[in-house]
Amino acid sequence: MNHLLQRRFERSNTLYLDLLDTVPPEHLGSHLRDLPSDTVGHQLWCVLGARESYPRAARAGEWQGFTSPVTAEESTDAAALRAAFSTTAAEVDAWVASIDAGDEDSLRYALALLEHETQHHGQLIRYLYGLGIDRPHTWQQQYALDEDF
Repeated sequence: MNHLLQRRFERSNTLYLDLLDTVPPEHLGSHLRDLPSDTVGHQLWCVLGARESYPRAARAGEWQGFTSPVTAEESTDAAALRAAFSTTAAEVDAWVASIDAGDEDSLRYALALLEHETQHHGQLIRYLYGLGIDRPHTWQQQYALDEDF
């Protein structure tokens, strides 16, 4: 199970890094037009915060609060976001590798974290379309974007 989770988190991280390679830096502070929305960068801030907060909760046995390794100001800095995605990916990988197969609480947190990341993928797809940003090839493959049905 751990190896499967590690591969899924690795894939999720690749998608986020590819997104950062595709989204023009000036769009990290963009909202969806005429809709209540947060910024693209704040979506990424939340993913990074979950990567920091869920493992901490699993280790403690209960929720310890939400913190993010990037500040609100850094949520518009592509280099800071990229560095945080690389760091948190390694930390999540090490955490998942260390989860005992019988530790249901930690496995629940790991699955919840993966669900959280995937939910943000869906939100970010709306931003890509809404802001007219090309979808990364990996996102097109993962989510069958831009295909004729």
